[in-house]
Formats: sequence, structure tokens, C-alpha cells
Amino acid sequence: MKFTIEIDCTADEARHFFGLPDVKPMQDAAMAKLSQQMTDAVASLTPEAMLRAWLPLSPWSPAQMQEAMSNMFKVPSAPKKQEGR
Repeated sequence: MKFTIEIDCTADEARHFFGLPDVKPMQDAAMAKLSQQMTDAVASLTPEAMLRAWLPLSPWSPAQMQEAMSNMFKVPSAPKKQEGR
């Protein structure tokens, strides 16, 4: 014998029926704190701050920096074969 029972209720009504705690205030507080942290993090993401994070302060001159950046994008050539091998 098989019985199927269908109950039409909201999640809040089901939690209340089963005696589960209402976690909505805790979720709201956690989301507010997370939202504030994300807003603060986005505000600190200026181009200058990102450049400092990616390129630490170094004694390089602008010419050396330009050469390092161009070397990063060069395609390596195939190694030359040595004669006699």
C-alpha cells in the first residue's frame, strides 16, 4: 500500500510546524556584514593599489620596466641544433 501526501505551505510555515528556529535575523546580519566588507574591498581597488600589488616597488628604471614587459610577451624561438649531434 502506498500513500502520497502533498502539503502546500511556505518554507516559513514548514519550519514553524517542525519546530525549527527562525534563522532569518542571523542571515540578515551575516549578509549585511558581508555586503559591507565587499563594499569596502571594492572601494580600495584603485588602479594604483592594484599596480602596487602586482608590481612591488623596485629600483627599476622605466626603460628596464619596459624591457621586462616586452620580454614577457615575446614568443620563444625554437632551440638551435648543435652541429655534430
